[in-house]
Amino acid sequence: MTELKLARLPDRTPVKITFVAMPDLNQALQDYAAIYRATYGQSESIADLIPFMLESFLDSDRAFQKARKEIEPGSDAAANGRTRRQLRPAPSTSSPHSNNTEA
Repeated sequence: MTELKLARLPDRTPVKITFVAMPDLNQALQDYAAIYRATYGQSESIADLIPFMLESFLDSDRAFQKARKEIEPGSDAAANGRTRRQLRPAPSTSSPHSNNTEA
């Protein structure tokens, strides 16, 4: 088989993801789109902005980048989102959204 300098291109088929946003997140996204329009003079839909926002967030998350490098490509761990070095889960803390009440 011929070996080309250019590796096989990755899958570029878009994947549609649908999610439900809480009202405060929806308002923040609307505000972001309005500020984007004021800043760049071009209107973009929230649906068009979200993929770039998520990509920027993931690119800037150093802990995520480090953990992602530890995933062995092609392994069951990669398919299940597990790393070679299993990290201990963070200790559970009471959340302001939990229903725990003190007696």
